Amino acid sequence: TTGTWHLYFQYNPYATVWGNMTWAHSTSKDLIHWTHQPNAIMPDSLGDIFSGSAVIDKKNTAGFGENAVVAIFTYSERKGQMQAIAYSNNGGYTFTKYEGNPVLTADIKDFRDPKVFWNETTNQWNLVLAAGQEVRFYSSPNLKEWTYLSSFGNGYGCHGGVWECPDLIQFENKDVLIVNINPGGINGGSATQYFVGNWDGKRFTIDPSQDKETYWMDYGKDHYATVSFHNAPDNRKVVLAWMSNWQYANDLPTRQYRSQMGMPRELFAYSVPGSKEIYVGQKPVEEMNVLLQPASISVEASTVKLGNTEAQVLIEMDVKNGSTFTLSNDKDELGFFSVNAGRILMDRQKSGIIPTQDFISETWSPKPALGTNIGTWAPVEQLIGKQDTYHVQLWLDICSVEMFVEGGKANMTNLVFPKTPYNKVSGEGISNVKVSNIAL
Repeated sequence: TTGTWHLYFQYNPYATVWGNMTWAHSTSKDLIHWTHQPNAIMPDSLGDIFSGSAVIDKKNTAGFGENAVVAIFTYSERKGQMQAIAYSNNGGYTFTKYEGNPVLTADIKDFRDPKVFWNETTNQWNLVLAAGQEVRFYSSPNLKEWTYLSSFGNGYGCHGGVWECPDLIQFENKDVLIVNINPGGINGGSATQYFVGNWDGKRFTIDPSQDKETYWMDYGKDHYATVSFHNAPDNRKVVLAWMSNWQYANDLPTRQYRSQMGMPRELFAYSVPGSKEIYVGQKPVEEMNVLLQPASISVEASTVKLGNTEAQVLIEMDVKNGSTFTLSNDKDELGFFSVNAGRILMDRQKSGIIPTQDFISETWSPKPALGTNIGTWAPVEQLIGKQDTYHVQLWLDICSVEMFVEGGKANMTNLVFPKTPYNKVSGEGISNVKVSNIAL
């Protein structure tokens, strides 16, 4: 539907833990305010409804009608996983399952999460999906009959867990293959890795500027299943991620809901001076700026106190390299941050409610020279370059911190569960602090 964003997401209608997987549905006019719609696709005798994608079939290639919305999703049942399609003739609000399902099967256990896109060069649809610890590409003239093209993954990236939710983002000069992985993330559990290269319509090859190390899209514990919107206006690369981690997703101290999506973000490609490597950054979508309203602050020594602030706050500041700062509240719950040794780190050991040990314990690769601090870290000097100061944005919600460094070249997303909102930011190395309320 023109002017409407559609989000289909994994949902259990009967509990706040994983199960009975269903496609729930929400819509938005601005990417910020969302309206729940009736569930879009329900499980049936072929299995539960796992992740997938949806496209607008402008040319009626599938025969369901011009501009039909066609969803392609994974059926999952005890015998395995297979791909199926459903179509909508009312803009994506209700779907009819194709009577010829499934449309794509395989003989492996993990075979899921199809992402479909149109290839103008070949005048066909392409599909990328996760198959164990690789991704497979297919082509189709009609979204019903699929031909295998190639695979990618052997020898590249992280293989500490199953690959999931792939996506192919096509920039002007480079193509970016997004692959989510669980477990095996750089800071433990779930995470999003990406590869920069070239998609020629049949296979994906790594760009010569990239080596075989793993590139991570976000260095927090709670940024997973990153997937882009099809047909976004102005060719924007808008993505949404699930803000949680399978290490503790079923144990979070929330009621009536269990998870949430991260802030909508726009992808951009960039290079660091002196390096040939190409990186992918994420910045908050421009729609977020409309919500910002100045907040009152007071300064005492090295502490900035937030005045008439809401629970949703944006804190912007310059942080001196080699310094630390903390977010805290009146209950002495705090998030500890350090910019040192070429890395930025967040420690949430005392950030509030700690649901499980995995919430604070991390895996390090390699372990930063930051003493005994336990936390998530991002290699800012590698991603941005060595600087005297770094500009940091902290978008605070009731139970999350989304950090963007130097406009989104380094990012870190972490859940936190303070008993009262953080209302102080302290540190000897911070300056030019600006606080805005996020008026939802």
